Order: sequence, then structure tokens, then C-alpha cells
Amino acid sequence: MKNTNRRFWAALIIFSLTGQIAWVVENMYFNVFIYKMFNASAADIALMVQASAIAATLTTILIGALSDRLGKRKIFMCAGYIAWGISILAFAFIRTDVIGSLFGAAVSAASVGISLTIILDCVMTFFGSTANDAAFNAWLTDSTTEKNRGAAEGMNAMMPLIAILAVFGGFMGFDLSKAESWTTIYMVIGAAVLLIGILGFFLVQEQPAAPPDELGYFATIAYGLRPAVFKKNRALYAALACFVVFNIAIQIFMPYLIIYYEKSLGMADYVLIMAPAIILAAAVTALYGRVLDRKGYRRSVFLPLLLLLGGLILLWLVPAVIPAEGLLMKIPVFIGSLLMMSGYLSGMAVFGAEIRNRTPERMAGRFQGLRIIAQVLIPGVIGPGIGAAVLKGAATIVNDDGTTSFLPNAKVFLAAAAVCALLITLLTLYFRKRKQPA
Repeated sequence: MKNTNRRFWAALIIFSLTGQIAWVVENMYFNVFIYKMFNASAADIALMVQASAIAATLTTILIGALSDRLGKRKIFMCAGYIAWGISILAFAFIRTDVIGSLFGAAVSAASVGISLTIILDCVMTFFGSTANDAAFNAWLTDSTTEKNRGAAEGMNAMMPLIAILAVFGGFMGFDLSKAESWTTIYMVIGAAVLLIGILGFFLVQEQPAAPPDELGYFATIAYGLRPAVFKKNRALYAALACFVVFNIAIQIFMPYLIIYYEKSLGMADYVLIMAPAIILAAAVTALYGRVLDRKGYRRSVFLPLLLLLGGLILLWLVPAVIPAEGLLMKIPVFIGSLLMMSGYLSGMAVFGAEIRNRTPERMAGRFQGLRIIAQVLIPGVIGPGIGAAVLKGAATIVNDDGTTSFLPNAKVFLAAAAVCALLITLLTLYFRKRKQPA
């Protein structure tokens, strides 16, 4: 019996939103943190994203298989969130004054700060992927059916947008050029994630354990890589392949998005531009999940991709066509951001629901590794690499302390749009070849 009662929806919303707030801080603000605090380069940011992607993938593969073997999700979710919160709290101590007191003046505080951030990011990712990528996502698959998975996935997929809005709004009161602001941020978010982990022990309903599996642990880890499994689940692997390309497009520009708005476009009030776009995109995503339940994957997948493509093209055109500052620039930036965010999150919902629908029953844990490879590892390595290559030779600015920082440019949106167009072409050819009923 699937637990789609009020406790299920409450657990889904609370765990998904809290986890996404933590991921937003990592995916969108760790880049800002090392950029502002330690003058990180585009290569440093790309390395951090790539290292985190590898850590997330290995963790999800190992813990997902273990949760299948034990038939348990709740303990990994709740204990994982507690450890995740503690690891976020640890970032409060990555400061130049703390580094100086520990290592002395002989070392470069900036270099050490970047290295420590990357290392601790991998540690934090281990706990976050244990709790969220492996356990929470397997629990969500276990707790839903094809009849309500689109609605649940729509709710899950809109949480990153709500998380972005919450983080943007919460960060408005902070001067992110000051170390003490980051200390407060890490303390608050770390404590919130920790408390949600404790709450989960009372809120989350565990699904009945799967029957004992004859496979050993390492065989369970490798289960999704078997040729026989691939042949039995071709539609699942096709959806995963498309998910790879989709997330590569996202990772080309997303690590540089906030820096681009603030520094390259000079929009110090980018939060006021992004907030309405995020609210509207969240509503679009929630509603589109129900459309997905009625229309199915084939009829639902193209609209989000077209929205994403349109938003990326508009964001690319803005500085070239409308070089002026002020309201004249902010309106098309708002429209482009709305289209991009709506397409991004609706696309996540469509691909996420299709992957869950195609996942064999009672095997959600062992397939989370493949999902994270498609969502994080391959895109997290290739996407930022493309972005860094596109930004090679980008303009620089001189900071107040005499150091220099690079300025992201709109070419990252054009590169992402090219990948998005490729995905639309691949999906068109795939459905034409399959000629499957809608």
C-alpha cells in the first residue's frame, strides 16, 4: 500500500524543500563564496563542481544499493540529514582569519580557502547524497505509483525554485563580501537541515521492506550495468540518456548565473528580478506535473525543452541587443529567466517521473546510482568544463583589494542553448523511431 496520505505529502514537502535549500547554497552560492572570499577562477569553480559531482555519484551508487539490501530508507534519510546539517555548519569556520591562525602567514589564505572549500564540499556532498539523492529519492519512488507520480514529481521538482526564492530572500539582508555574513548563513542552514533530520524520525513512514534479495551487495551495486537489465529496460535507459544531455545544458551556465547577473550585468538587485520569475515558474512546474499524469511522457517532454531553449536564447541576446542598463534590460532578463526556470524545473519533473515510472518495482535504491550519473556526474564534469572553455579569455575586473576576478559572459547561454537544441532533435528522432502510441 502506497503511503500517499497527509504525512507522506508533509514529509515530501519538508524533506524536499530543506534538501533543495542546502543544494541551492552549494550549487549556486559556494561558487559565489569562493569567488568573493578567495577570488576563485572559473577553473576553480569548475573543479569544485566536478569533484562534488563525482562524490555525489559514488555515494548514491553505494548507499542506494545498501538501502535496497537492507530494505530501509528512513534511517538513511533522517541520519543523513543530521550529518548533512553538521557538515554545513563546518563551513562557518572556513575564513581567512581562521586559516591564518591555523596555517600562519606563510601560506596563501586564498589558495587554502579554495582547497578547504572543495574538500569540505565533497564531505558535505557525501552526507547530502546519502540522505537526499539515494534515500529520499528511493523512498519517493517506493511511495508513489504511475497514477500520482507526476503530481508528486511536480511538487518535488518545484522545490528547487522555492528553495532559490527562499535563499535569495534570506540572503538579501547579508553583505556577501563579508566573512561574518557567510558564517551566519552556514550556521542557520546547517541547523535547519539537522533539525529536519530529527523531525523525520517522527514524520517519515517507511514502506514495507522488499523481500530478501539473492544478490550480494556488490552485485546489487552493479545490477544496473548488466546487459540483460539494459535489454529489459530500454525505455528507462533512453530516459536516462536524455536526462544526461538535459543536465549538461543546465550545468554549462548554472554555476555562473548569479555572478553573471550581479557582476556582468551590474544588477545588484537581481533578487528582485528573479523572485517574481521564480514564483511564476514554481506555479508552472506544480501544474505541469498534473499535465504529465494525464498526457504522459511523450506528449509532455517537448514544451519544457522549448521554454528552456527560448529562455537561454533570450538571455544570450540581452547584452548584445539591449546594452543599456535599467528597466530596458531588466524586463527581457526577467522574461528570459522565467522561461529558463520554467523549462528547467518542468523538464526535471518530466524526466524524473519517467525515470521513476520505468524503474523496476522494489529496486529504486540500486537505480539511484544511474540516476545520479545522469543528473550529476556526467553533466557535472562535462557541463562546467564546457562553461569554463567558453569563458576562457573572459574579461576581468580589479577588486578593491587589488586582486582580479573574471566576468562571465552570455556565451554560456548560447552554448547551453545548442545542447538543448540537440536534445530536442534526439528526442524527435527517438520517438519517430519507436513510433510508440502517445
